[in-house]
Amino acid sequence: MRTRRMAAISLDPRVNLQAGRNPQQHEGVVDEIEGLIRVYRDGHVERPPIVPIVPCTMGLERGVTANDVVVDRYTSLWARVYVPSCSGKLPLLVYFHGGGFCVGSASWSCYNEFLSSLASKANCVIISVNYRLAPENRLPAAYEDGLTTLTWVKQQAINGSSEHKWWLKLCNLSSIYLAGDSAGANIAYNVATRLGSSGSSESTILRPLSLKGTILVQPFFGGEALTWSEKYSNQPPNSALTLPASDAYWRLSLPLGANRDHPWCNPLANGAAARLRDLRLPIIMVCVSEMDILKDRNLEFCSALISAGKRVETVMHNGVGHAFQLLHNSQLSQPRTRDMMSRIKAFIKE
Repeated sequence: MRTRRMAAISLDPRVNLQAGRNPQQHEGVVDEIEGLIRVYRDGHVERPPIVPIVPCTMGLERGVTANDVVVDRYTSLWARVYVPSCSGKLPLLVYFHGGGFCVGSASWSCYNEFLSSLASKANCVIISVNYRLAPENRLPAAYEDGLTTLTWVKQQAINGSSEHKWWLKLCNLSSIYLAGDSAGANIAYNVATRLGSSGSSESTILRPLSLKGTILVQPFFGGEALTWSEKYSNQPPNSALTLPASDAYWRLSLPLGANRDHPWCNPLANGAAARLRDLRLPIIMVCVSEMDILKDRNLEFCSALISAGKRVETVMHNGVGHAFQLLHNSQLSQPRTRDMMSRIKAFIKE
């Protein structure tokens, strides 16, 4: 049995005890990130309820309205839409949550809190996508769900949907941004590259809508060769991402047989950096955390994009680690989170 350990939001050992008392006996754990996911030989997957699932009406920032919408009934794809009380047309942010592609939800309390606050402070409409998870749905399922969501937004806008008028009427659909944190940032980037691929039919998927930029918060990438921060960065017990957890996430989410230099994991491997020049990408904002094991990989990614002629705005948040904006696990987290939101607000107003 391979065991991967990762501390998470308010880890309560009682959750694991309850999860272990499953009346259905599944034998042979083949992979596990303690407290978050357990995968059995027969394909059964357990995800202990370590983060509260909340309805769209709970814990919202003052003045923000939220509702859950069905995007694709066939794949059970849905999203949570946040609308601030603002006048005039607002940018639309399509957001993908983190969780290593394997855990997480648009209804997790931490995302409900963060995104309703971001919608209010950055004056934007946010669609938080509840994409399909691995290992039941390995990549590229999450990327496909991102493209499906964008196509759905376009269809609702063109058809003048009365059901979704409550948020569509406020959106400036020539000012759409893709965003996400950790694995969600990986999804946002890979959806953006599909839209920007030269000669791809997907490059016209949004017209007449327009993608103006991409916001990547601590993007989750990897590689066969480890960076310095991955090898030597000492992580506290409550870190949101450790190297063993990262290893497990990639093993569970990449196509079977793929290694860490697969382009979905390592966008700079095997000459991919040179191919960046051919991509039509809008301006990209990358938020990096100083104490994150992904710091060096994130900075190398930014440098490669700049070398390929892309417009990149790099923001470094000092003294905090991976997913600090969700965990609030240090005294620096809240002021850094406020700074992140103000940076995002300035970015989408450019």
